[in-house]
Amino acid sequence: MTCLISDRARWTVLQATVAEHGLILRGGFRPCEGDNVPVLQDGRPAAAVILIGNAGAAMFEHFRRSPEAADGLAHPLDRWSERVIGAVARHLGASALFPFGGPPWHPFQRWAQSAEDVAPSPTGMLIHPDYGLWHAYRGALAFAEPVPFPPRGQRRPPCADCPDRPCLTACPVGALTAVGYDVGRCRSHVVSPDGAACRDGGCQARAACPVGQAFRYGADQAAFHMAAFAGGPPA
Repeated sequence: MTCLISDRARWTVLQATVAEHGLILRGGFRPCEGDNVPVLQDGRPAAAVILIGNAGAAMFEHFRRSPEAADGLAHPLDRWSERVIGAVARHLGASALFPFGGPPWHPFQRWAQSAEDVAPSPTGMLIHPDYGLWHAYRGALAFAEPVPFPPRGQRRPPCADCPDRPCLTACPVGALTAVGYDVGRCRSHVVSPDGAACRDGGCQARAACPVGQAFRYGADQAAFHMAAFAGGPPA
């Protein structure tokens, strides 16, 4: 269930706050039973959750200039997200929640589908009507009091009108099949001598999707995420 509170000024201020870090607001929802939103730090239940994430290259440009990107320690992007989103949460009196750091893991994919027009794609990733597969969720803000957010739209998933589904045939080792995603086969290829194109340029199945090409990650960002997936410097 989603909720609209007519206070556009507060939403605009929050948009501007996260935009200073190359992040964007990814919609919100009013938690219901079964959403598995944890109680807040003061023990109160969450009345609203707003998701924060990225699309395209803006977030990565901010991250790459950060102390976390240069300190050589593990999980630089996660630590950057914790610092940045944590500071926003403290400023607003909210609790920060993240899609990493488990177990237990927060069900961000379920929350995302409650918050905005995203749906599962054949790759297993959530696809957005505008951003395609070039987006992610970096955290969420849980509030004890109602806060404004736009209602979830009703746009048709792009994959429903994509008869060719090039994402399923672009993988050089056929890791994407009608029965699911073979993570082991994909990872083995990426770390092999034959996997240079995937390591350097990112997932070829992701790149084959025609939706959201204007938000496609640059080579450095794609290589960073692939290194994390392959077991290099983790994200």
